Amino acid sequence: MSKAILSIDDSPSIRQMITLTLSGAGYRVDTACDGAEGYHKAVAGPYSAIITDQNMPNMTGIEFIRKFRAHPSSRGVPIIFLSTESDPASKQAAKEAGAIGWIVKPFNQDQLIAAVRKVAGA
Repeated sequence: MSKAILSIDDSPSIRQMITLTLSGAGYRVDTACDGAEGYHKAVAGPYSAIITDQNMPNMTGIEFIRKFRAHPSSRGVPIIFLSTESDPASKQAAKEAGAIGWIVKPFNQDQLIAAVRKVAGA
């Protein structure tokens, strides 16, 4: 059975690119269009890893991470931040909220696969 990854991003094209990239690498990918939808899917999980954007309507990536990390089902679920932002303050805020990795958009497909394999396994 393939490992499940949750991708949270308000951009349909980014969600599609992540889905194509990771499903091609053998993962099952579920998607959410913002942090609020992502939270509901994440707690219903389980997921081997979650990839989230920062700037989204309804709930930002940082808000999603903080809320999800307060839920018991978040234990052991790695979260990777995928964002156009790359400043040290944003990275630190994501890390403090509970993210373990950061990838800057636009992303390299091989880089995304390598990051997911590192945190979720093959």
